[in-house]
Amino acid sequence: MDVPGSLPAQLYLLGYDSRKERVVTDYRFPYLLRAAALTELLIGGRIADERGTVRVVSEDPLGDPVLDDLLRQIAEGRPRPWRHWIGKDGRATVQAVRDELETRHWVRVELRRPVLLVFSRTLVRVRDPRVVKRLAAQVATALNGPMSRVGEREAALVALAAAGELGTVLPRARRKAHKQRIAELSERGGPAAPALRKVIQQLHATSAAAVSWGG
Repeated sequence: MDVPGSLPAQLYLLGYDSRKERVVTDYRFPYLLRAAALTELLIGGRIADERGTVRVVSEDPLGDPVLDDLLRQIAEGRPRPWRHWIGKDGRATVQAVRDELETRHWVRVELRRPVLLVFSRTLVRVRDPRVVKRLAAQVATALNGPMSRVGEREAALVALAAAGELGTVLPRARRKAHKQRIAELSERGGPAAPALRKVIQQLHATSAAAVSWGG
């Protein structure tokens, strides 16, 4: 059974909640997918880290519309830190990843208009949940198996899921239980995961300050 090759696509599918039978997204999800796309460009040799900023190494397209669009954005802009690119155009990235998964028949997108409500809801369902189980198994192997057998991509997958607090595959209790292993994997996952963690922490701090101010 095949799984999508790119990290943004894999993490999108790992957002699938089998109980709700749909992909669950929240305010962290756009940042997660942006960080995943950056990591994919890094692994693919298109970008590199230069003293905390993202530098383009090659503008050769990868043939993935999501990744190639991000690469073009970076190439056309001035040098920026990882956090800048993680925080830019996240919603558009989520939609682009979803559309690509729909085109390739990994997911089915449904528009529903509940009774008495004006606005319709978009539900994304995974066509074959076994794909999600296989991806979840990769996460479990990276967390529990020999570190020597964990590849760069699997390390990045776990590091990103943990930094983005993707609760469908790494709920808080599981992140806590594997804190040390996640830290080790994060060291191999590239600079986007630590930058993502800082972005999420800042979001939490801003939200807490707003609640405190309001109270």
